[in-house]
Amino acid sequence: MKNISFWEKNWLTDYDYVVIGAGIVGCFTALKIARENKNAKVALIERGILPLGASTKNAGFACFGSISEIEKNRKEMSDDNLLSLLELRIRGLEKLRNDLGDKNISYSNCNGYELFFDNNGLEQRIYKINKLLNPLMNKNCFSLCNKDIKRFDFAKEIVVGLAENNREGSVNPGEIIFSLKKMLGSLGVDCYFSTEVESFEETSKKIFLKLKSSNQTIDIKTNKLAICTNAFAKKWFEMEDISPGRGIILLTNEIPDLKIDGCFHYNQGYYYFRNLGDRLLLGGGREIDIKNETTYSFGSNRKIRQKLIEDLKTFILPNRDFHIESDWSGIMGFGKDKLPLIKRISENIVLGVRLGGMGISIGSIVGEKTADLILEK
Repeated sequence: MKNISFWEKNWLTDYDYVVIGAGIVGCFTALKIARENKNAKVALIERGILPLGASTKNAGFACFGSISEIEKNRKEMSDDNLLSLLELRIRGLEKLRNDLGDKNISYSNCNGYELFFDNNGLEQRIYKINKLLNPLMNKNCFSLCNKDIKRFDFAKEIVVGLAENNREGSVNPGEIIFSLKKMLGSLGVDCYFSTEVESFEETSKKIFLKLKSSNQTIDIKTNKLAICTNAFAKKWFEMEDISPGRGIILLTNEIPDLKIDGCFHYNQGYYYFRNLGDRLLLGGGREIDIKNETTYSFGSNRKIRQKLIEDLKTFILPNRDFHIESDWSGIMGFGKDKLPLIKRISENIVLGVRLGGMGISIGSIVGEKTADLILEK
């Protein structure tokens, strides 16, 4: 530790709790710790200027799953386990909105929709999913709305079915993190951005971390450590069931008289789009090149980009002039198990990761449960 003063050393180096990762999970973890231990010294460390994974790079869908996505999940797990997963998403969204306030995260109850390219048996499929969700809902949330295909100006010869979800909305992911940072600051949490944890080592008394920021390397110590870096946690825990998945998003120019309004999905939730004012945001397509999208590298995939643009031209924005104004990507965390990974690594180290592309929905609860684990006596 070079060029660190006596005062800096005493101020910086000794913490009660350190949380690595300032995405939604990490922020909610630090928030719960600070609220439960008002006299504790808490630090939140993030290697990016902004959260590096997907917390501020996602599409801002406040959703729990589309019909075809839930149908796919139903083939992969029992109904009881699926209901537990869906309940986690629903309650997580409620917690996010209640804790931060709808106004502070630009929540809009805009409704969600799913596009279908085969209308056979769609009413019965909707009925089955509504029946499955009865234990969690006080009324049906999915309904058939084929009449709206024309209203949204989709290519009706391709999009032949449309289902609406009255429990879906949209948020501003940037405002979520901004609001959480303000709350953490008011509770006295030290937030260090652009600071990478190069390594950590646990001893019988303390956990020692080596941090690197700009041209400085700083050693700090803490009593307890929470790791909330989603897919990037694999760096330290190679044996854990955590795998990266890149998500690509395109944003068009402003399109005059854009008819699309709301959040939309198709093909088992792998594709999604929404309007941002008069612009259209479209993302997904990871399933057509899973091998190359299982990566920690940000960037774009030409094959997926071409597919997204083709869908825009063919049935989402048919006969409309548009161009792609910007694009970006985020790295999500997946596993064979669709439930998040909240685990005690040792007596003083816990892990809260593997959001499965549902960070907006479940990040608040995963963070709170991670905090509960580290706060256990």
